[in-house]
Amino acid sequence: MKKIILSIDGMTCSACSNGLEKYLNKQKGISNASVNLVMANATIEYDENSLNQEKIEEFVKEAGFKSLGEFKEIKIEEKGKKEKIKFIIFTILAILLMYISMGHMINLPTIPFLNPHTNTTNYIISLLILTICFVVYSFDILKNGYKNLIHKTPNMDTLVGIGVVSSLLYSLYNIYKVFSGNHHQVMNLYFESAAIVIYFIKLGRYIDGISKDKTKEAIQKLVKITPNTAVIKIDGKEKTVTLDEINKGDTVISRAGEKIAVDGEILTGRAHLDESFITGESKPVSKEKGNKVIAGSMNYDGYIEYKAERIGKESTISEIVRLVIEASNTKAPIAKIADKVSGYFVPSVIVIAIITFFAYLLIGQGFAVAITSFVTVLVVACPCSLGLATPLAIVVSEGLCASNGILVKKSEILENAQKVNTIVFDKTGTLTYGKLKIAETLNYSDMQDKELLQLIGSIENKSTHPIAKAFTDYIEQNNLQILKVEEFENIAGYGIVGKIENEKIILGNSKILEKYKIENTHLEDEKKLAENGNSIIYAVKDKEIIALIGVNDIVRENTKEVIDILNKNKIQTIMLTGDNKETAEKIAKDIGITKVISNVIPSEKAKTIKELKQKNKYVMMCGDGINDSPALASSDIGVSVNSGTDIAMDSSDVILTKNDLGSILKLIKISKKTIRNIKQNLFWAFFYNILMIPIAIGLLKPIGISINPMIASLAMVFSSITVILNAMRLKNIKM
Repeated sequence: MKKIILSIDGMTCSACSNGLEKYLNKQKGISNASVNLVMANATIEYDENSLNQEKIEEFVKEAGFKSLGEFKEIKIEEKGKKEKIKFIIFTILAILLMYISMGHMINLPTIPFLNPHTNTTNYIISLLILTICFVVYSFDILKNGYKNLIHKTPNMDTLVGIGVVSSLLYSLYNIYKVFSGNHHQVMNLYFESAAIVIYFIKLGRYIDGISKDKTKEAIQKLVKITPNTAVIKIDGKEKTVTLDEINKGDTVISRAGEKIAVDGEILTGRAHLDESFITGESKPVSKEKGNKVIAGSMNYDGYIEYKAERIGKESTISEIVRLVIEASNTKAPIAKIADKVSGYFVPSVIVIAIITFFAYLLIGQGFAVAITSFVTVLVVACPCSLGLATPLAIVVSEGLCASNGILVKKSEILENAQKVNTIVFDKTGTLTYGKLKIAETLNYSDMQDKELLQLIGSIENKSTHPIAKAFTDYIEQNNLQILKVEEFENIAGYGIVGKIENEKIILGNSKILEKYKIENTHLEDEKKLAENGNSIIYAVKDKEIIALIGVNDIVRENTKEVIDILNKNKIQTIMLTGDNKETAEKIAKDIGITKVISNVIPSEKAKTIKELKQKNKYVMMCGDGINDSPALASSDIGVSVNSGTDIAMDSSDVILTKNDLGSILKLIKISKKTIRNIKQNLFWAFFYNILMIPIAIGLLKPIGISINPMIASLAMVFSSITVILNAMRLKNIKM
């Protein structure tokens, strides 16, 4: 299966996005399609053997919309001078139209040559010309409404289109009656209703557009982190190029005060780089030959040349932006409910409007009252606010999470994080920094300590486990040579094995001794090392234990505070680690975790998570994203504390790019606020329609409450603005 994100033009409400989504999901070869109204795009998974982009774009066209090609970047278009001038002109025209058509009704001075009683022809022609201007202005609405009706996916444009066309046709019919001699029909022209409905719909869309752009600003800031140009070195000469012109393998130059253009590896030079936007590390990090650099990092004080490795869509920043966009394109369960309602809502409104029209005719109220009520019902029930209620809040929250270093891969996480009542933490690299150092060495061999650690370090050099770094750092610091290792094998949850000069060396925890049936004669030594907070590594050669190495780690700076807050909020915290019991319990006691499950391999971690879920626990697993993959996948929400450079390979639901456990508290807080906000939005959207539709039908006329199409369109705009302003409040959440 292949995935593609297409930019979509022509969507105006949730009925549009829901209709397109349904249509795409019905097509053979498409396994899943999710359409995002706010981001104006569609994420489509399809069988590349039977479909291609061109065919999918045809499906989009068939559904009544237009594909603008592959979604490449988030475009925030400033509402320019032309747009503002257009609104000013049509505002003036709207006021003029209202004055001509209704001024005489409220005793305003009448323009003599446009008096409906003395200059009927001039009056009619002026209204007709002004209304035609508004019809041209709304051509996109009428066109989309008609298309969606033909494709059986009626939407907001369909409601407005039917209402406007109905008003126009009835008014044109009355013009015919006037010119046929029935001058009283001049009072039954509804051109102003059609025009003002269009004006308010356009005004509402303009406001919606500005609001949607504001929701994308946090994501847009990520895009702007990287520079527009860079300097590359070709045959010893420097050349300034755009980022698109950089190829893998190119040598890129960065001087003090410049940003890193693409992800890569330093070839020469040294500098301090600010990577806080990814790692959360406030202090500049020293980088030299062989170190990796991340696009967007600021070079503070040095000159470096680095090899371009991950460019364009492969870069760390691009991966972050892609994940945020894909997350906003997934549907939270609460959003699916709103989409389902919207899908039935528009057809239901059309039916209600038709019933209202014929009901007024049957009770003898006349065609004028019937058509006015028909149009009013259609306009007042436009599901704009309903369509914005969920996606707007989700996109605002996604941006808020991204700006706080929290990458949420599925929007349903924003709904479910507030349900968490149990958080399981891995120890090494999660509760601790994972920056291990060799603290104690108990050498039982006839080798010198340096020789012993060179042997162990050479094998550990082949491993990706955080403990391996302690040994490779020792080799570098002591300028030792890495020995040739053969037949290397990683035994998940136990340790590693390798051969050096045909001698088999086994390294790992005490469980690896059981696996290879080696008697453990050093249990007391292990206990002493563990009491000092060490992780224990056994070294075995020729089935004999040759050393016991104690490796120390540092607990993350704010870990205790985070655990205390979770405990106060009655969220159970558990440490789940492959480390020995004594070491795990000592660290757990220091930071406030009361339950410890130790000496477990990765597969056993996953089993533990499943057992917790069976006890009606809603479990969040927090690990390093690599060794804890099975447990992360088994949990309700998998959270990985990640350096940010391996984002594309990470399999968790949430990535904390700033390596800050406090981000878990932020995620839960954002989740609670988001769900509350969505519920408020849905309440106001449904309340508005429940309240306004009966008024539009005329059920409250006996007590003197009624509205016309113009008031209905204005009320619809205010409904959308209420939802927009409420969603925007999420941006002000204090972390």
